[in-house]
Amino acid sequence: MKLGAFIVPTGIGASIGGFAGDASYWAREFASIPDTKLIVNPNVVNAGCFSGITPNMFYVEGYSLDEFFKGNLYLNESNNNKIGVVFDKGISQGILNVHINTINAVKTIYGTDIIGWDITDTPVGVEFFVDTSGISTGRVNNINTIFNSAQRLLKQGADAIAIVCKFGDYECDDYANGIGVDPVGGVEAIISHYISKELQIPCAHSPAFEDIEIEQRIVDARCSAEYITPTYLPCILLGLSQAPKLSKQEGYSINNLDYLIMPYNAIGSIPVFECNKRNIPIYAVKENKTVLNVTPEKLNLDINIVETYQDVFQYFAIN
Repeated sequence: MKLGAFIVPTGIGASIGGFAGDASYWAREFASIPDTKLIVNPNVVNAGCFSGITPNMFYVEGYSLDEFFKGNLYLNESNNNKIGVVFDKGISQGILNVHINTINAVKTIYGTDIIGWDITDTPVGVEFFVDTSGISTGRVNNINTIFNSAQRLLKQGADAIAIVCKFGDYECDDYANGIGVDPVGGVEAIISHYISKELQIPCAHSPAFEDIEIEQRIVDARCSAEYITPTYLPCILLGLSQAPKLSKQEGYSINNLDYLIMPYNAIGSIPVFECNKRNIPIYAVKENKTVLNVTPEKLNLDINIVETYQDVFQYFAIN
């Protein structure tokens, strides 16, 4: 059995994986190779009302992913996790009702074990923007209130936490046209990193917008999944339902990892440095460009530079 990692960092404008589940195709191709398990970050497979997740993927949020690569965390197979959902108190009742209907639909259709939801004691206060370097980021004014809700759900038996915070409405024609950065991805990562670090559980975030009018213009295919649904909650519920349970003692470890696949100019990260230190093969895919400019040549790392995901896939398919 081979254990691989297919990662596209969030909020850096990746041409493949920087939109809405648009890296799913290639992640699913790699996962389809016989006797393979594939670690993915939520950004790779999250696609609004769709999900690219497959049964042999490990759905691992960014903070826990870094801890895994550092050797501090082990991954244990799990399926049908009990999920608790945290809702931001700032969400209006009508929009909350849409999300509750979504929960019930996912439970009915997929049998996902969602034990219930909890509303934060105070509004979370999320702000998001793209900084001067072109990276998506933001701030969370009252993040502790998410922690308190999550703790209540864990006491009710939740194995994983889905988080839904109110986000201000925005116009982003560049993103809709397939240009630039998803403006909400960076602050979503801040929220999920915090909960993962504090509670050491699988978690993921989905934004809630007050304007849920369905887009009628044609948008770029890579982000189209986000423009045909009023809620992005289904994908994280499906991912979390089979997210690996986390342990500091046993399970799959970094020592079991056979390879890491990353965008070519976004390799300045913990997974890359830890794999390089352990002589785990790294593949930097040139067709996947980001707003960053951190390349193997600049870091002088021993990394396999390949032109396309197809090239890497063909190599693993025959080896």
